[in-house]
Amino acid sequence: MPSDLTLDRRGVLAGALALAIIPAPVLALNTSEAKALIGRVVDDINAVINSGKSKNAMYTEFERIFVKYGDVPIIARSSLGVAWRSASSSQQQRYVQAFTTYISRKYGMRFREFIGGRIEVDSAKKVKSGYLVTSTAHLAGSAPFIVEWQVSDKSGQDKMFNLYIEGISLLATERTEIGAMLDKRGGNLDKLIADLKALK
Repeated sequence: MPSDLTLDRRGVLAGALALAIIPAPVLALNTSEAKALIGRVVDDINAVINSGKSKNAMYTEFERIFVKYGDVPIIARSSLGVAWRSASSSQQQRYVQAFTTYISRKYGMRFREFIGGRIEVDSAKKVKSGYLVTSTAHLAGSAPFIVEWQVSDKSGQDKMFNLYIEGISLLATERTEIGAMLDKRGGNLDKLIADLKALK
């Protein structure tokens, strides 16, 4: 018959195993984490814009940064608006892929204007949609200006989902421009996807 000591040991072992399989509590995103996330984004962007790499090599790096830190599915879905709901799963997947390359190249062109300069993270604050992180872009030969980043963990990961350059929102801009591009193609999403992939 097992002794009390044996039972106690078994109980301790069972308790330890139970603790091991219980997931640790997920800590909600906070101001410091939002600021640190954008700090990493900015560090990566600064490294690219001052790397001396070719234009196409920079675009590849900007796409990597966008995929790593950006909530790509949310940004892509927002840009397509109501047309997203009527798209097939295949179309949605292909659109996200095409949009990722398109937006990385588009904003990569903008960030290439920062060559020789730098971006510095200043502060972060809680807002209704998550956190807003403020940074300052210092460009050679021009006055500094504000770049703001919206961060959220609603998708399950800490991600950037919007960007403001001098007050102009990436989400709002792309929703308008993608909508106009889709209208120009008679609402044909497949044509839009093909054209986004072909843009240089």
